[in-house]
Amino acid sequence: MTLRYDEIGQRLRAFRLGSGMSAEEVANRIGISRTAVYRFEKGEVVKIETLIGLAELLNVSLPTLLGVEIEYISSAVTYFERLRQLETEANQIIVLAGPISYLLASDDFHESLERLLKESVPETADHRDQTLADIERIIEILKERKANYLSRRPTIVNLMSAHDIVRLLRSGFVGQPFLPPDDLSERRARARREVQHFIDLIEGEPIGVQVGLVTGTLPHSAFQIFRKGDVKTLSISPFRLGEQPNVRLGVAMITNTDEAIALHERTIDQMWRESLKGREAADYLRKLLETVDRENGITPDGQ
Repeated sequence: MTLRYDEIGQRLRAFRLGSGMSAEEVANRIGISRTAVYRFEKGEVVKIETLIGLAELLNVSLPTLLGVEIEYISSAVTYFERLRQLETEANQIIVLAGPISYLLASDDFHESLERLLKESVPETADHRDQTLADIERIIEILKERKANYLSRRPTIVNLMSAHDIVRLLRSGFVGQPFLPPDDLSERRARARREVQHFIDLIEGEPIGVQVGLVTGTLPHSAFQIFRKGDVKTLSISPFRLGEQPNVRLGVAMITNTDEAIALHERTIDQMWRESLKGREAADYLRKLLETVDRENGITPDGQ
């Protein structure tokens, strides 16, 4: 097996961020300099003894740190940082994550996301303060992801679920139950604006963006495939942004194994063939909006 120290460095940074430790803290704990930690994160060769120490300190297996077959990730901070790293080099990103794909979402969605994620953390949650701090780190990583996408413009294939969109329109962007009626109305209005944003996006047909609307059900696990030339990487995640958000609990996986990627590509191909696209997809979304508007007593002008 050939070790790719640049990729090991990326994982090291992601798991360090997920741990909440600074480079200086890591350095002090394993007896190296802070500069050495930064060099390792940039891809410098690391002794195996040091890698073992880093893996133990960061509470991650050595195979995961080395990227052997599957990376197992229990921290949302680590996971979103790994996505940022993969997106930095990807030429194409295939996304199955409903109902909202972050890279294609509106600025309005991003501006409300931190509040949404923080309210999803129960008052009784273990390590609540740490989770709230993690959310602030996640928001910063997401900003970097969006800026990178807007700068590089890799092609995106995004599959959306009509069922998920209806649920979003009915519930709104909520992170907890029992919101006051006025708040709930505002959250539903925000969800409505986001769906309208995707209608406009589909009708605008931007170069490099393909959106497919699946009218049947999608797999419950969100996944993405990143392509960089002939190299493909698959990520599978329980972490969600937007509707019924979750950045607290779960285990994500990232892998380059041929079998896993081939099986997920087969799933994507089937759903893409069955999905609505272009004007047909936009018209279907518009009908969903009109249907839920009638349920919510909203007039045709959206008021």
